[in-house]
Amino acid sequence: MIIEIWQSFRRTPLWVQIWVGLILIPMNLLPLAFLDQPNAGLIAALSIGGMLPNMLIMALDRGISKAMSISHLLFWIPLVVIVSKELAMGELTPVYTAFLGILLMVDLVSLGLDIPESIKWLRGERAIA
Repeated sequence: MIIEIWQSFRRTPLWVQIWVGLILIPMNLLPLAFLDQPNAGLIAALSIGGMLPNMLIMALDRGISKAMSISHLLFWIPLVVIVSKELAMGELTPVYTAFLGILLMVDLVSLGLDIPESIKWLRGERAIA
């Protein structure tokens, strides 16, 4: 199963592999490094929560599918709202502010990609990469 998932991941376009492996996953794990900051526990839970269900989806599908975008929508839309509110309040350390700004941009880009993918999946496009 792990080999099938890896092979499926490798069949995705190179830019997707780079985006997911070098940007999306690391950025959404990094909230764990800021747990002493305001709302960091909730931010970490939502950030990781958007990725965690995909482990089950990949196992069930035995690969990468558009279904994986749905958990991003469920967790990262609230995450984007909370991070935006935290940044708007302006009472954070400069490092945490910079991190949240980058996390916000990364997850907004991801959501921009995930919305059409989720729609395709809901309309029946269930192929595995």
